[in-house]
Amino acid sequence: MKEPIRISAKHLGEVALAEFCPRCFWIKLRLRNRLPFQIFPGIFSSINAYSKRVVHGWFDTHHCCPHWLKNLGVLSGYREPPHYSKFMLFDQTSNILLTGSPDGVFIRADQSHVIIDYKTATYTGTQDQLYPMYEAQLNAYALIGEQCGLTPVSALALVYTEPITDDEAAVNGVNHRDTGFVMGFQGNVHDVPLNSSLIAPLLAHTREIYDLPKSPTGCSGCKIVSS
Repeated sequence: MKEPIRISAKHLGEVALAEFCPRCFWIKLRLRNRLPFQIFPGIFSSINAYSKRVVHGWFDTHHCCPHWLKNLGVLSGYREPPHYSKFMLFDQTSNILLTGSPDGVFIRADQSHVIIDYKTATYTGTQDQLYPMYEAQLNAYALIGEQCGLTPVSALALVYTEPITDDEAAVNGVNHRDTGFVMGFQGNVHDVPLNSSLIAPLLAHTREIYDLPKSPTGCSGCKIVSS
């Protein structure tokens, strides 16, 4: 019997990256991702959580979506994203429990669902090197959602909240307060295709790496391996 594995949709998405490092992934799987360091600064989590509260607050007050989310279609409301302890899918083939918690779940006029992930970053309109991970993460959410009450899922998207930090904004009086200053954000929506077929190969590769008796060779470009 294969030893069960629990993995989040985000960490599963790492397998899809062009510079994926099997050694680092094997170590993280074995440590249940309890690493002695954190590469994702906490401020980004705070901004993402604030973005969600801003959007939900607009829906509650105006009973419609913010104008900058109009590219998501006609939205009639939102659902609180399910907690990761309840949002999960068990894959019997790989004996992997896939979990996660999407940043946002919106309801369209036809009662279908749009799942989004907020990204605090500059939006270039092109697919950056992390896009394969985001694409897999969102499609994993869609796959889980279809089994956890978010039926049907009709669209996926990355919502970039880009800080406005140019010289004009810096000297604009409306951005200054007696206690400090405020920073504006520009919202941009990047559609992600629905493609549930992405997930099974990633789960299979995860199982293959985890079952190795010792850590595999790392990626040549990995900074951790080369350090």
